Amino acid sequence: MASRAPALLLLLLLPSHPEGCPAACHCYSATVECGALRLRVVPQGIPPGTQTLFLQDNSISRLEPGTLAPLASLRHLYLHNNSLRALESGAFRAQPRLLELALTGNRLRGLRGGAFAGLAQLRVLYLAGNQLVRLLDFTFLHLPRLQELHLQENSIELLEDQALAGLSSLALLDLSRNQLGTISQEVLQPLASLQVLRLTENPWRCDCALHWLGAWIKEGGQRLLSSRDKKIMCAEPPRLALQSLLDVSGSSLICIPPSVHVEPLEVTANLGDDLRVACQASGYPQPLVTWRKVPQPRENRPQAQAQLEGGAASLGRHGASDTGSGMLFLTNITLAHAGKYECEAANAGGAARVPFRLLVNATRPHRLAPLAPATRPKGHEQQHEAGSMAFRALGLATQTAIAAAIALLALTALLLAAMICRRRRRRKKARAPPGEGTLFVNDYSDGPCTFAQLEELRDERGHEMFVIDRSKPLFVEGPVDIPEDRSTTEGLAPGFRLPPRVAYEIHC
Repeated sequence: MASRAPALLLLLLLPSHPEGCPAACHCYSATVECGALRLRVVPQGIPPGTQTLFLQDNSISRLEPGTLAPLASLRHLYLHNNSLRALESGAFRAQPRLLELALTGNRLRGLRGGAFAGLAQLRVLYLAGNQLVRLLDFTFLHLPRLQELHLQENSIELLEDQALAGLSSLALLDLSRNQLGTISQEVLQPLASLQVLRLTENPWRCDCALHWLGAWIKEGGQRLLSSRDKKIMCAEPPRLALQSLLDVSGSSLICIPPSVHVEPLEVTANLGDDLRVACQASGYPQPLVTWRKVPQPRENRPQAQAQLEGGAASLGRHGASDTGSGMLFLTNITLAHAGKYECEAANAGGAARVPFRLLVNATRPHRLAPLAPATRPKGHEQQHEAGSMAFRALGLATQTAIAAAIALLALTALLLAAMICRRRRRRKKARAPPGEGTLFVNDYSDGPCTFAQLEELRDERGHEMFVIDRSKPLFVEGPVDIPEDRSTTEGLAPGFRLPPRVAYEIHC
């Protein structure tokens, strides 16, 4: 114990913050520790001769370009448990001596092809615990000496056939605890030095596409798997669920070739229209549906771009049913879109195709379709039928005349309506002539009334009508005499008596 005292005393006397060390970090020898400091970026001032850099347990979300450029001597870099969402191409290009890179526990959703460019000496790469979904072709092409690749605990659903190309020195590959349903034989072919393979805890789909894996493990691949790793359990189809792939016979690993349905098989569209055509496919495993335009011989027109709505990668991969569908989506159709298309559905059991033809109505809406087929010069662009003699097929002069006539009729109607309204307003404002203070009704009525007893209403069609309100007084109280001048009562019903004109007030 006494012999250790001088050594401990010497360690205590060593400076923990030598000159050039970032604030709050600990620097000693060629190692810099900046872990768990709530850093959002890589701190500045790291000594250029640093060989080991600890930046774990921070909140670094991005490696700024040039941040690591001064650290050319770096051998070990620990960036696990941060918030990295992406790696820029060439982010580690200035670290040619790097041997170990830890990126576990970040938020990486994808890896670009040049993300690891320059790391020719890298031996160990930790990418576990991220959010990776797909590994694209040639992602690790720049890592010829990589020996360990840790990809467990991600959400990887797909490894493209050349995703692991270039990893000829890889000895350990960990793909456990992902979302892999299948894996192709081409993926593992570049791994000539593989010694340990971990594939457990994935939702494997035990069909004909996985037949090779079971046969490969039984023939010689067992040496790569530990007793635990050999438990490659089937998740589907339901009849094979929870069974080990090694226990399933090859005759049970089957696929159902796809069948394709497109309705209708031919469509005529007008210039400028938008078009969507659905392609439905069935089979097991769920087919991947894609559209393509079939090139025509001697076709001088530029080919139209057929867009697959939703993305081809997502089709055939989600959902409980065995039916996949893709949508051909064309916008602002031109003559270049006309031609033959194919909807293809493919799975491990095979592929099926259905042709679809798009005809484009080359006749502009204001042009009149010819009544008789005209002789076209050789090499002239073929015009497709409009399919009907609608208004848009009329000639420009005819359409213009019809439009002018409609506009004239509408203007005439507006003028007539304005005149009628003006006359009615004038009549209402005009003073009523003598003798119009009394309104006589038909014989079946029970007597005369005045405008004071009328209420003007309108029915549902807008027609005017008057309703007599008998609760209002008809005449003023007092004696009533028959006027001597019979001219004012001409046309009155017999027996009706009129009051003096001054005996009541008329409201018009």
